[in-house]
Amino acid sequence: MYLQRTVKNQVTCSSVGLHTGRKISMTVKPAAANEGITFIRKDAVTGHNRVKASIENVSDTTLATTIGNNGNSISTIEHLLSAFRGMGIDNAEIEIDGPEVPVMDGSALPFVNLLKAAGVLEQDTEKRFLVIKKAVSVSDGEGWAQLLPASRFKITYEIHFEHPLIGRQTYELDLSEVAYENEICFARTFGFLKDVEYLQARGLALGGSLKNAVVLDDKKIINKEGLRHPSEFVKHKILDAIGDLFLIGMPIMGHFKAYKSGHKLHFMLLKELMAHPENWQIIRYYENRTLNEKYCPTSQPAMEVLDSVRL
Repeated sequence: MYLQRTVKNQVTCSSVGLHTGRKISMTVKPAAANEGITFIRKDAVTGHNRVKASIENVSDTTLATTIGNNGNSISTIEHLLSAFRGMGIDNAEIEIDGPEVPVMDGSALPFVNLLKAAGVLEQDTEKRFLVIKKAVSVSDGEGWAQLLPASRFKITYEIHFEHPLIGRQTYELDLSEVAYENEICFARTFGFLKDVEYLQARGLALGGSLKNAVVLDDKKIINKEGLRHPSEFVKHKILDAIGDLFLIGMPIMGHFKAYKSGHKLHFMLLKELMAHPENWQIIRYYENRTLNEKYCPTSQPAMEVLDSVRL
């Protein structure tokens, strides 16, 4: 896992967009080392159709994460980015013929299966990691999010909804490919029936259905199949957070903690993190080498510290 990775072969999928309701096709292709994740709008009317998945290009966080530049945007990118991060893919090009990533079944599982079908290609360039040195936190009303120093990427997430089937749920995860595939990627997005008319009047959730979301009325889950896991609600929030935090452009070594958070707070946290370069550093390390003993006391110190402003 010390070398950067891309997909070995291109793969294609299609589905409706969760918010636009449009049928959209998407192709994931290999990309060179250090290129990161780049979207290419094939339907763009101008030649400036490339949008890199980065915090600088975030343009909206209302119910989904949207990136854009040069008049082109791509929304609902968080599930796909989550799959890339969860499966250890650093570089890829995504050709897309519409303004939104296909929703598939509302989780990241179809994207995980897509990436597994494409195969993984290791590249001759080491990964970079952003190591949290000092705590960074943000809040917005009741909700808050923070990043703390840790020797690996760990998540502790708590949600609280005034619904009898959700209530207060907490889940902790040490991220690895196995943990992501077995514990997180299958968790679907969810929403409340009472909000549907309001959202659709605003031009949102036009593609939402029981095929791509868990929908609740005041007392029960409408989907006949029910939940995929008792903690599916909080696990989907973790899925979203993994995708949003990957907008930093590299894996994070730190403990992400959140309460009643969402896309807006995730983005606020990344902006706050970038505003305080003294609180983090970028490193890379090599085969059979690990982080220095400050972050991993049982390991021998052996790493290369890069300029912290070189994102």
